[in-house]
Amino acid sequence: MPRKNSVEAGRWQDGGARMPRHLLVVRTSAMGDVAMLPHALGALRAAYPDLRITVATQAMFRPFFAGVDVELLEVDIKGEHRSLRGMWRLAARARELGVDAVADVHDVLRSKALRLALRLHGIPTARIDKGRAEKRRFIRTGGKGMEPLRHTVLRYCDTFRRLGFRFDDPPPAQPSIHSNPFGEKTGVWVGFAPFSAHRGKTYPEPLRREAVRLLAERYERVFIHGGGGAEAEFAREMECTYPNVTALYGKVRFAGEIDLIADLDCVVTMDSLVMHLAALTATPVVSVWGATHPDLGFLGYGIAREGILQADLPCRPCSVFGAKPCKYGDYRCLTAIAPERIAEQVARIVACGRAKR
Repeated sequence: MPRKNSVEAGRWQDGGARMPRHLLVVRTSAMGDVAMLPHALGALRAAYPDLRITVATQAMFRPFFAGVDVELLEVDIKGEHRSLRGMWRLAARARELGVDAVADVHDVLRSKALRLALRLHGIPTARIDKGRAEKRRFIRTGGKGMEPLRHTVLRYCDTFRRLGFRFDDPPPAQPSIHSNPFGEKTGVWVGFAPFSAHRGKTYPEPLRREAVRLLAERYERVFIHGGGGAEAEFAREMECTYPNVTALYGKVRFAGEIDLIADLDCVVTMDSLVMHLAALTATPVVSVWGATHPDLGFLGYGIAREGILQADLPCRPCSVFGAKPCKYGDYRCLTAIAPERIAEQVARIVACGRAKR
């Protein structure tokens, strides 16, 4: 059971340096990285129930923090806070809220400007150590001879600890009851999220068509997660082809998608946002890895490693975030993972889940 520390007196229970009473945590993007933050905040909140926590992030990410007692300071990165001057205005707003410490878990130009503006007013700050040198070495060596790198969630926790907080690493999320936006569940429901922002993390189209067919044949309902444009077009085509397939784009927002994921028996996902949403709801995951690697610290927090599917190729991982084009042009790291492997792994996970009931 995590220990609870009081910040009311501004000191540690056993004496020592003055502790913050109102912490500002800064992380404005990307979606998957923001979705990992609630794990760390939950552990901090459990240890410091009296601490006021404000998260500076985009308004659209509010559903990620449901169930975590934090406030949001909305950051409009495409409008009011797009410029450095805008971030200085945001810093003034943070001072009005009474923030007395800053944890920058993003450490990009925008967050650095906010951090500097507050530090110039005497407010203590700490920034994340992203382990960039370790990650470059991992890519260069293919991870050979290296241990898995420190998880991003734990790097968030380390940032809080630099401000004097002491608490245990967060446990994996536990299943909880959510209101399913698609009504009463009958049979086995699975999710399929084949897309990502980068081609090196997106399951190729011919293979994802076959994966949908295999899943639709075996399970009562299949939900396809994705965005607009070509992703939505693919999902709608699959919805028209298979009566038990549902394209989610345009039907639910983030909050509804999280509620649905919590009720699924398994989710097939790339190294992308849906993997981290599943980690928040303790939903079993089959994670498919291409250009990136789960040992770089971005595997969904608490997700079982048994669900990882990846190809053992000398050319991978070739990128930390998957943005680097394939030097062969064929993205063999992804084509090496057959749809049948995905279907088999889902079957094992679903069977294991049934056995536990």
